[in-house]
Amino acid sequence: MKHISIEDIFNIKSVSAPKAIPGHGVTYYVTTINEKDNNYVTHLHEATELGLKQLTFDKGRISQVDHSNDGNLTLFVAKGDNDKPQIFLLRRTGGEREQLTSEDEGVSEPRFSNDGTAVFYHVNVKEEDDKKEDDDKKDDKKQPVHITNMKYKIDGAPGPFGYVPEKKQVVKKIDIDTREVETVCSGEADYSFMAELSDGIIYTTNESDDPDFNFTNTLYVRRNGEDKVVTLQDKSVYGVEVSKDEKHALLLTTDYNYKNAAHLTIELLSLDDFTLTDVTRKLDRPAGSAVVQDVQQSEESRVVKFVSNKEFVFLLSEDGAVNLYKGNIDGEVRPLLQSEHNIFGMDASDDTVYLTISTPVSPSELYQLDLGNETLTQLTEVNKEFVDSKEIVEPESIRFNSFDDEEIHGWFMKPAGFKDGEKYPLVVNVHGGPHAFYAHTFFHEMQVLAGLGYAVLFTNPRGSHSYSQKFVDHVRGDYGNTDYKDVMASVDYVLDTYDFIDENRLGVTGGSYGGFMTNWIVGHTNRFKAAVTQRSISNWISFRGVSDIGYYFTDWQIQAGVDDIDTLWHHSPLKYVDNVETPLLILHSEYDFRCPIEQAEQLYIELKYRKKTAEFVRFPDADHNLSRTGLPHLRVKRLEYMTDWFKKYLNEENH
Repeated sequence: MKHISIEDIFNIKSVSAPKAIPGHGVTYYVTTINEKDNNYVTHLHEATELGLKQLTFDKGRISQVDHSNDGNLTLFVAKGDNDKPQIFLLRRTGGEREQLTSEDEGVSEPRFSNDGTAVFYHVNVKEEDDKKEDDDKKDDKKQPVHITNMKYKIDGAPGPFGYVPEKKQVVKKIDIDTREVETVCSGEADYSFMAELSDGIIYTTNESDDPDFNFTNTLYVRRNGEDKVVTLQDKSVYGVEVSKDEKHALLLTTDYNYKNAAHLTIELLSLDDFTLTDVTRKLDRPAGSAVVQDVQQSEESRVVKFVSNKEFVFLLSEDGAVNLYKGNIDGEVRPLLQSEHNIFGMDASDDTVYLTISTPVSPSELYQLDLGNETLTQLTEVNKEFVDSKEIVEPESIRFNSFDDEEIHGWFMKPAGFKDGEKYPLVVNVHGGPHAFYAHTFFHEMQVLAGLGYAVLFTNPRGSHSYSQKFVDHVRGDYGNTDYKDVMASVDYVLDTYDFIDENRLGVTGGSYGGFMTNWIVGHTNRFKAAVTQRSISNWISFRGVSDIGYYFTDWQIQAGVDDIDTLWHHSPLKYVDNVETPLLILHSEYDFRCPIEQAEQLYIELKYRKKTAEFVRFPDADHNLSRTGLPHLRVKRLEYMTDWFKKYLNEENH
């Protein structure tokens, strides 16, 4: 069998986003990468008692599917006539898709009304003065950009600077038959529709006297035209699920006390008296998923769903897996489906849960779980041909004690085609975040490295999700200390455990926070013979002012600002550039506004100034998510540069 190669990104299909069709089965996406057109294509499929069927065929992407409660209508978002995302309808009775909206700025997060006669959706709107200013700019002359807020750019926005026009998100509702549109929620802040009630709606707003420093929202229940606030005490709400009898709502919340290190939690809200009951905080594991991976495209998932007025199912990340749990309004919870897997898509009807699941040896497939007998059935075999034709290396789950006896979890992969008695190089891969996690999931990049003859090590050091809140929060204010020691302890562990690793041929790589850690590692040890840093951070002082999240991320994570330059500089890998002896390849996207490319530029110039071995590769038309969702040809190039660097410095003939 052939080993997995870089080009196999064109052979792997992503099955994602299950959405239960009331009374009919489930829809799901199949996303492929078109090598010729250099793009991604997402089609909608359905699985019913009649079998599997493809529903859309356009050479583009769709997203945000929803079904009416009677199962007769389906909506999704795709590019409309004005090249902006618009809502389209499909009717179960047949016929062509219908474009429902024609919003100038496009739409997001549409959802059917409970009676199926209308659709709620979000749109960003400008104030009248801004609209007039736009009208005045309709000639081809470039105009200045007038900025008044601190959150003025975002990664993924158009380059070269990622400016986000000052707009407010409003909630609208369109009647399907008449196409009449009404504004449901609007004001001086952003509004988000959460759920419909028989006599009103549930929504959130981030209205604040100090929006630059506001990172929470307020939950409102509107009934019979009267708005009531749900007191949440420094929490934000990201989703709401209402029981059919409208007596309870399940809230997805985070606690701002932990900033962006907080677990996503589920709480039960009584819609009678607004009392809250904890569902998942007592488990000390986060709801939902923050898995780092590179093949599961078009991820959309419910985190929690009522299956009756009293019972619900939900996803929980625990110890490097994403599992399915069941709970009830009396506060009882129990595991429903636990395994070494990543459930990255979930929806449910009254008697069935639909799941898209990846394992370390399977990119993704669709499954259904019967709630009556709790049996799991696989519905698709989209990736069977690929899996059957390749030698896939199954990662071994490892656990070891770090320097202070804290248990660290991770994975180790032998090289593909491993032979006893031979020595092999090792590549250590550090994830980003840091509040994310490696998981029991298929990872193309790791398989490519193993296929080229490297042992591969990837772990979840402190700061990673799927473990306790204390474990996740530990890294804040401690960058480059405990987390670095955890990574190095993992290297020591595998060197002690596996005698076939050549300790003189160690490589390290990582992106974002993992890029920071790669930079930190080569500035603090010379054990590695090659390193590849990607979309990295090198200087917290400049990062604070140029990143789209810089001013609050440094507050939250480094716990310092420009009034404490010494702390920012102490945690900056650039400070230790004199110590670097490891050949370092720097990969960075030109439209990365999360970790802007100036971070790479500073590091490269200082290394070259000191006559260190370093090279720099800039990726045009790419943002912070290049390795996951970037242009396919650039994803290929990224892996080629990385693997060529390791071949140059880690292969036996070069030693």
